[in-house]
Amino acid sequence: MVHIISKKSVSFIGQSLAAKIDEQLFSKYGFKVEQLMELAGLASAQAIAAHYPKSKVAVLCGPGNNGGDGFVCARHLQQFGFNPSIVYPKESKNELMKSLVIQCETSSIPVQPNLPTDLQSFPLIVDALFGFSFKPPAREPFTEILKAVRASGIHVFSIDIPSGWDVDNGAPSEASEDIIHPHAVISLTLPKMCMKSWTGPHFLGGRFVPRGLVEEHGLQMPVYPGFEQIVKVED
Repeated sequence: MVHIISKKSVSFIGQSLAAKIDEQLFSKYGFKVEQLMELAGLASAQAIAAHYPKSKVAVLCGPGNNGGDGFVCARHLQQFGFNPSIVYPKESKNELMKSLVIQCETSSIPVQPNLPTDLQSFPLIVDALFGFSFKPPAREPFTEILKAVRASGIHVFSIDIPSGWDVDNGAPSEASEDIIHPHAVISLTLPKMCMKSWTGPHFLGGRFVPRGLVEEHGLQMPVYPGFEQIVKVED
């Protein structure tokens, strides 16, 4: 059972503050990208395992850090008994991302550029295409994937930001075909402003933020019970 917290008990942050927090974590506080990626991917996998039965899962990964979270998530989902396949439409030249691909491929997790031809046999899709640095609109090769995912009707679990959403303002339009309308979301570090009006299942992970950073920005952080890495946010 995931511990439940009130939406009123945590801060919602905008795109600029999210970027500032990341910058300080990497500089002033000495964190490495791969550390935070591992924690984010693990928290995401834990939330999925808490909310969905074990099944096949298609994990959509972009070329940036959000995509890296997706690769880590897929690796942990496999450890949790799920059967992940990764869709990686645009490869990154970043050495860390190349390492994440190797980790998954050598664990017999398929990595391919296109959606599976048997997509309808997947009960769940994990959306890790775009993170909080995204600015609409989405472009190819992602647009067609987003449209296909939306048309599929399959449950989607988004990592941090539903792909195609404006980080500060939310979904551009209900009529837009090239945005994700998820069934559930996990926010990382803190929820972004686009999630304020979200009423679906909402998890939060990021039990690593230094106290000094919290105090500097006057942030309201969740209280994680025991040694848990995720909580569930409700009204």
